[in-house]
Amino acid sequence: MHRQALTTRITRYAGFALIASLLPALAAAQSGVALDPTVQAQIVNRIAAQEHNFTTEIARFQPRIETYIQSLGPDRDRGTVPVSDAYFLGTLSTRKGFAEPLFTGANAGKLAGRFFPTGFAGMITPDRERFDQRHYTFTFEGRQFLGGVRCVMFDVTPISKRDKGSFIGRIWAEDQGFNIVRFDGTYVPNPRNKYVHFDSWRANMGPNLWLPVAIYSQETDQRTGWFSHIDFKAQTRFWGYQLSATRPATSLTDIQVDAANGVDDQSQTAHDKSPLAQQRAWELKAENDVLDRMEKAGLLAPPGPVDKVLATVVNNLEVTNNLNLDPEVRVRVMLTSPLESFTVGHTIVISRGYIDVLPDEACLAMALAHELGHIALNHGINTDYAFDDKMFFPDTQSFERLQVARSPAEEAAADQKGIEILEHSPYKDKLASAGLFLEALQHSAAGVPNLITPHMGNPMVIKGRVDRMQALLARAPQLQVRDLKQVAALPLGARIQVDPWSDQLSLLQAPPEPLLSARDKLTFEITPYMPYLTRESAAETTASSGSR
Repeated sequence: MHRQALTTRITRYAGFALIASLLPALAAAQSGVALDPTVQAQIVNRIAAQEHNFTTEIARFQPRIETYIQSLGPDRDRGTVPVSDAYFLGTLSTRKGFAEPLFTGANAGKLAGRFFPTGFAGMITPDRERFDQRHYTFTFEGRQFLGGVRCVMFDVTPISKRDKGSFIGRIWAEDQGFNIVRFDGTYVPNPRNKYVHFDSWRANMGPNLWLPVAIYSQETDQRTGWFSHIDFKAQTRFWGYQLSATRPATSLTDIQVDAANGVDDQSQTAHDKSPLAQQRAWELKAENDVLDRMEKAGLLAPPGPVDKVLATVVNNLEVTNNLNLDPEVRVRVMLTSPLESFTVGHTIVISRGYIDVLPDEACLAMALAHELGHIALNHGINTDYAFDDKMFFPDTQSFERLQVARSPAEEAAADQKGIEILEHSPYKDKLASAGLFLEALQHSAAGVPNLITPHMGNPMVIKGRVDRMQALLARAPQLQVRDLKQVAALPLGARIQVDPWSDQLSLLQAPPEPLLSARDKLTFEITPYMPYLTRESAAETTASSGSR
């Protein structure tokens, strides 16, 4: 689908001719030096017009929105660590305020009474209705590159102190269309600490189309109002824009009917299937039905290069164990943050968050070996899902309707088989790191209950103790928080990048940073989100449209 078809036409008064006339003045401007008042007024008017257009444009979409919050407490070695958390998963809808229908079954956690998902959703815009020079003062602060996108920066303050929910902070607007691509600050006035500080980012998803991709929020030592005392950090992510995008009408020439004398309607293979073949075909249909429904609900990434990396590890386990599994084992990635993995027939599903925090390939092999154990033991799928009407339900009921969790007996058997598979694999001499990961998971579990609560699969930690692949704990060295050479687990976001438009995944290519203290370990923690912004070229738009 062509993204350009989604872009609202902008009025010519602030069109490309105006932009071109402003570029020389911008090129001569330096940080801290005021722009010519007329030029600044034109630029700000353009930014305000584009922001008004944004509020119209975003209403066309209903992307998935996930907010994960960690409340922090002091720690002698790491400064602060998560002591509790909250989690929301929903669908953004701006047609009526910032309504956010939640996925039922998504655990809101202990902090649900202190945080509201719609509050985080509202941070996608500095001001929904009043963002203009009548209500705000704009001070030019220079130009800056955000990744590969050159931007103009303005500090923004509200003129009236009585307008509720007014933005105060800094905005970055790209210097071609003057769309806001980043803004950070808070809202004022702030009665009873209702508002928090945030850093909100947008990404280019088509010509002149910039949509929210992530928001990082943080407060330190709030002691009054609604919160008697709370330090927290939160990350809000968006994906699945293409799910709700307007699709172009089908061309009348898309269907071509061949002449009768040129059609061979006879199959070249045998017409009949054995009862066993028919049973396997029925199981495969159930498997594909579940996977397709998860993908349509915006919960499962489409097949892509990350799957192939994971499949390589599975292949290593299969080949060295002489496992001949039919149909072949596939691996897919769930787009959510909570740590979980499960099987759907012969497909292993592992969450983005789980992949993020695994420190090495041996730990990934451990996660996949457990699920491969289920498949090798023929722990099948509920074939009721092969009936198409079983997939007729709202997206928000996916977690309730798609039951893939295993019985305790099956989980124990998969553990035993998984350990056996690892013992005969290329990872057999590296399992100490897998045990260390499980030890770190057990050590941190009390502070991140929602991160370790699965949506669909079985929990890895029960009542504070690791309940999966426990035999590997005995192989782990003692967890040493101060030892900078010992990295037991990574922070969230350390491995996977998500294209918020198409939900395609890619591996993060960032070079590793040296650890300078125990505070740098950030085990299972949220970190600020600062993407490398780029513009999507017309060629990229055409190519990506053709693949969708």
